Amino acid sequence: MRKNIVKFFAAGAAAISCAVIPATGTGTVVTEEKHLAGITLALEKYCDTVIADIANEEKKDREAEEEPDSTDIPDKTGNGAANTGSKKTTVKANSSPNKTETEEEFKLNLVYDRLGVANVHNYLNVRKSPDESSKIVGKMTRNSGCNVYKIRNGWAKIVSGKVRGWVKAEYLITDEKAEARAKRIATLRATVSTETLNVRTLPTIDSGIYDQISADEEYRVAEDNITENWIKRYIAKYCSKKDLRGIDLEKMYKDAGNWVMLKIDEERMFVSKDFIDFTYNLNRAVTIKQPSHTSGGSSGSGNSQASLSIADYAMQFLGNRYVWGGTSLTNGTDCSGFVMRIYEHFGYYLPRTSRAQAAATKSVSSSDVQVGDLFFYGSGSTVNHVALYIGGGQIIHASNSRDGIKISSAYYRQPLKIGRVM
Repeated sequence: MRKNIVKFFAAGAAAISCAVIPATGTGTVVTEEKHLAGITLALEKYCDTVIADIANEEKKDREAEEEPDSTDIPDKTGNGAANTGSKKTTVKANSSPNKTETEEEFKLNLVYDRLGVANVHNYLNVRKSPDESSKIVGKMTRNSGCNVYKIRNGWAKIVSGKVRGWVKAEYLITDEKAEARAKRIATLRATVSTETLNVRTLPTIDSGIYDQISADEEYRVAEDNITENWIKRYIAKYCSKKDLRGIDLEKMYKDAGNWVMLKIDEERMFVSKDFIDFTYNLNRAVTIKQPSHTSGGSSGSGNSQASLSIADYAMQFLGNRYVWGGTSLTNGTDCSGFVMRIYEHFGYYLPRTSRAQAAATKSVSSSDVQVGDLFFYGSGSTVNHVALYIGGGQIIHASNSRDGIKISSAYYRQPLKIGRVM
C-alpha cells in the first residue's frame, strides 16, 4: 500500500507544511555547560504508555506537594501561564474533505501538555534532580523538544524521548513561542517497521542491496516525492551503466511513488514505503549511557581506563560540525578525521581514510566489543564510514553535514567490521 506525504496540522497550532525546513539562528549559549555546537540527533520516539505513566506520577507529585499547578507559573519569555489541556499532535491526514483513497494517517511524533524547546547554541544537560551537581541523564541539543511538567525555582521538570529529568528553565522557550519554532524545525523522518530492512541503490527491488538498517534509529528522508522524471535525473547524475544492469526501467518508473530516498551518513539509499512509518519530528534528548568497566559484549573482558578516557574525550565534541575532508574536532571533520584525531590525542596514529583504518585495526566479534572499538560501515565489502563505540550499544560519529557529530545505535546500519586499535 502506498503512503502519500500530505500536509497536516499540529493540535492547538497553525497549519504546518510538509516541507522540511532546517533550523536557523544561533540561540543562547549555556555558559555553565561545555561548549558544543547544536545538531540534530536521531533520538528515541515518544511512547504513549510512558507519557501516561509520567503524567500519573506528576499528578501524584502535585497532590503530595500541595503546590499550585506549574501551568500557573509564567515562563521566562513573559508569555504568562502555559496553555491548558492536553495536546497530542497525532493527526489524520485524510480528515480533509478532498481526501483520496490512497491517503493514509500521518503523525507528528510528539505528545505534550506544555511544549518546551531547548533555546541553546550547543546543548543543555538533563539532570536527575534540580541541582547542578546532580547526575547527567541526557542531553538536549539546540531545538530539541520536550514536555514541561513543572517549573520550580528556576528548574523545569521535563520528558524528552525516554529521557526524564530537570533542566535550567531559562534555556527553554515554551508555549506559543515554542510552537511557532516547532513549525519551522520539525523534520520528516522514517522509522523501519521491521527488525531490519534492506535498502537499495535505486528505487526498485531489482537493484542491488546497498545496506541494512534497523528499527533502532530514525532516518532522515531526503526525497519523498519520487517520480519518473526525478529518477531519470538521478540516474543521469549518479549512476553508471553497470548500476542499471538487470533493472526493468519501465517497472521502476511505474512504481516510483512507492519509494523514498534516505540520506544516511551522506550516502543515498532507497527504501519502499511499505516497510517504514513516517513522522514529522522535533529533535529530542539523547540518553547518555556511561561507559562501564565491563565489556560491551558477553565475553566479560574488561575495558581499559584508556578506552574509557577515549570515549569521554570524544563526547566533548558531540554536536560539532561535519565537514567532508575535514580533520578539525572543533571547526569541522569527517568520520575518519574524527576518529583519527580522537586517537591521536592519546598517542595512537591511524590512517586518514575509513577504509585504511579498517585495514589497520584488529577484527573483533560483536560479542567481544568494548568501549573505544571502531565500527566500520559501507556497502558490499567497501568501507566508507567509521564510528567510535562509547558503550551501552551506542556509537559517536561525524555523520553528515546536517547532523554533525552525533550519537547513534551501534547497529543503525549493518557493520562490515568492528576493529580494535589498542
